[in-house]
Amino acid sequence: MIDAADVEAIERATIAALPPEAVIEIGGWLVALGAGAARRSKSAVPLSHELAADAAALDAIEAAYAERGLTPGFRICDGPGLDGVRAALADRGYRPEQPTLVKVGDVAGMRQVCGGEPAEVIASPDESWKAVFLGPGFDPADGASRIDLLTRSGENRFGAVRDAAGAALAVGVASFGDGWASVHGMRTAAAHRGQGLAGRVLAGLAQSAEDRGLTRVFLQVEEPNAPARSLYRRAGFRPAWRYFYWSKPPGQGA
Repeated sequence: MIDAADVEAIERATIAALPPEAVIEIGGWLVALGAGAARRSKSAVPLSHELAADAAALDAIEAAYAERGLTPGFRICDGPGLDGVRAALADRGYRPEQPTLVKVGDVAGMRQVCGGEPAEVIASPDESWKAVFLGPGFDPADGASRIDLLTRSGENRFGAVRDAAGAALAVGVASFGDGWASVHGMRTAAAHRGQGLAGRVLAGLAQSAEDRGLTRVFLQVEEPNAPARSLYRRAGFRPAWRYFYWSKPPGQGA
């Protein structure tokens, strides 16, 4: 079961895994003030799924982004406890997009999805690891931005499955904080998909979590990404909640 304390812990751990330039708290909101590619690192998120709309808090959040020359954005669970918040954002011209699932599981289940040798896990990504993020089929600018975010936290660990020559074929990241392990940045080189490599990455990251005495794990996956959702289902992950990013349409202004 996910309770209110878990919601707050997961949201704090999410930001800590991909830390933006600044984070502030305003009226029950965690406000990530970043400019990178990852929307989680540049959106405001409520720390509770039971939060009333507060015009003063929303004004202050918008002002915090404006002061830094950033575009305001929000990340909102679609549960009933935030109906008022969503209505208030809609009144301000924000619209929901990019439905994303937060899924939770246990580290032991994640470990067992592996059909081969678990991935190696290193403290910082080498050039071969980075090459998967920057390789064919991925946006290199987006990849470079995410690498920068993921390497800001000294607590993150980087998993890689390699070929005989040492080149990374599939990669992922584990972060640890607020009593949870979390999985981020799962990518497999285009030419090596469908070989079970992502499962091996999950197994290596699970071992890293077990070494720290952690038993619970979460991740986030875009709802339309059926292959990833299938993998995570086999690894024992189950849906905790769904959220949407809320932003203003281009040209509407902040």
